[in-house]
Amino acid sequence: MMALAALLMLVACNDSETYADQKDKERDAINKFIKAQGINVISESEFNRDTITDVSKKEFVLFENTGIYMQIVRRGCGEKIKNGQTVNVLCRFNEYNLLKDSLKLSNNVIANSSLPDKMSVTNTLGTFNATFVSGLMLQTYGTSSVPAGWLTPLTYINIGRLLKESDQFAKVNLIVPHSQGTQYALSNVYPCYYELTYEKGI
Repeated sequence: MMALAALLMLVACNDSETYADQKDKERDAINKFIKAQGINVISESEFNRDTITDVSKKEFVLFENTGIYMQIVRRGCGEKIKNGQTVNVLCRFNEYNLLKDSLKLSNNVIANSSLPDKMSVTNTLGTFNATFVSGLMLQTYGTSSVPAGWLTPLTYINIGRLLKESDQFAKVNLIVPHSQGTQYALSNVYPCYYELTYEKGI
């Protein structure tokens, strides 16, 4: 009986997943997505030459210090958030869980179309801080904390309103590891892919 109990405990221990195992699964999911989508990863030094990601070549820049991959689809109308400035920013998004290869959350669908995410963003010497004021992310995850991944593009894009026919909102695509994602992604160790637009709110 004791030998059987010891064997069962050994099997249970071997089945338990460590944080390192979870990070390996996350890394595999990200690499699988990159390969499946034909993404061309460029370095920060290459990106910093012109801060452009060529959409026709499926370019994403990898920020080594955070593990975030970013593609700027449109830089957008308006202007960048200035140092010392606080701006309300409205976001529309699709959130995909890359571990499960599924759409997790979206305010681009009819059911949630009335819930654009409004966040208050402050630029302090090039560092962006933000809190959700309202919207689907706040309602779903129950926290005003904005994923760090959502703030990364703000250094490079413009935040504005559509004033003429040719104007377009800024749009980016992001691969966000758990450490830069929602608190739920952080605690459950999964990466997300985001399609995001940014516009100036009231």
